[in-house]
Amino acid sequence: MWPEASVTGTGRRGTARRLVAAGLADAAGLAAGYALDALLGDPRRLHPVAGFGRTAAALERRLYRPERGAGAAHAALAVGVPVLAGVAANLLTRRRPLARAVLVAAGTWTVLGGRTLRREARTLDQALRRGDLPAARRRLGHLCGRDPSALDESELARATVESVAENTSDAVVAPLFWGAVAGLPGLLGYRAANTLDAMVGHRSPRYERFGTPAARLDDLLNLAPSRLTALLTIAAAPVVDGDRRRAWRIWRRDRNDHPSPNAGQCESAMAGALGVRLGGRNLYFGRAEVRPFLGDGPRPEARHIRRAARLSGAVGLAALGIAVVQTLVARPRRVLPGRLGPGGALPAHPRRAGDAGARRAPWRLVPTGRRR
Repeated sequence: MWPEASVTGTGRRGTARRLVAAGLADAAGLAAGYALDALLGDPRRLHPVAGFGRTAAALERRLYRPERGAGAAHAALAVGVPVLAGVAANLLTRRRPLARAVLVAAGTWTVLGGRTLRREARTLDQALRRGDLPAARRRLGHLCGRDPSALDESELARATVESVAENTSDAVVAPLFWGAVAGLPGLLGYRAANTLDAMVGHRSPRYERFGTPAARLDDLLNLAPSRLTALLTIAAAPVVDGDRRRAWRIWRRDRNDHPSPNAGQCESAMAGALGVRLGGRNLYFGRAEVRPFLGDGPRPEARHIRRAARLSGAVGLAALGIAVVQTLVARPRRVLPGRLGPGGALPAHPRRAGDAGARRAPWRLVPTGRRR
């Protein structure tokens, strides 16, 4: 895939070649991992994320105290270890781009959940179309933590559309974003933080203080991806016969009304793209929350679920394209300033470039870029 000569050598040119090869390997791994998720979905057995959850739960039993300091230690260990594992894998494969691409592909497949998200939404949609409310209520637990026992068709459809909107960011766009920014450590670290937030970052007597660090970390990591998700949702609105201008207007108006700094970005854009009104009273087991309305128009119906799933797929594909371009173009220039030319090209050797080449100015850096 990559000739050995392209990743060996000493000095500046050898380092530059290794970085370019690493960028190619990461880009190929992201694309291959996305394809695996699109074709196969989540592994049905021995899912690494499930194993991480069991390990984080065991760590919680040892560290738990109703204090933020204990929660910070728990989050640092639970997220830090996967990040360090990713860094170690990068170091071990710095001269082996094929092995690096395979590892990134496996990591990407592990952390993405786009196919599973769309499949669950469509399964619930089919149950509603059959008029089988009990089946739809049982299925809702695969998408969110609301109490479905008293929900009618409209509320089940609303919960599904909202979950698809938010999880398009959490399960697709954000992993690709952090994979493009930081490679395998970014992929593993993001998924660890997001999973930990789902475990301990919610409001309850047990996690009121202990879960705050995990929730804040997840909020921070999702600030950019959630807004990217919203913008891609607006851009892709015509895929489901939506109106970009309406989606843009609704997003600008309603994006900050949600109590989460990130969920409202995705949900308001989805509401505008589908022409529906989201938000309202959410029932959880033992408590209720009233959320502001997002969007104009009717309440969602079963037919809106399939449109939301199709739009989610289009957003994920667009996010993959952005991630691949970011990895190919920006990372080598960012990691090795002053040694690579525009687009990651190798500069002329100083001894062959003459005085003008030796005096050339270094290439500038390329900028990147609930509490519940």
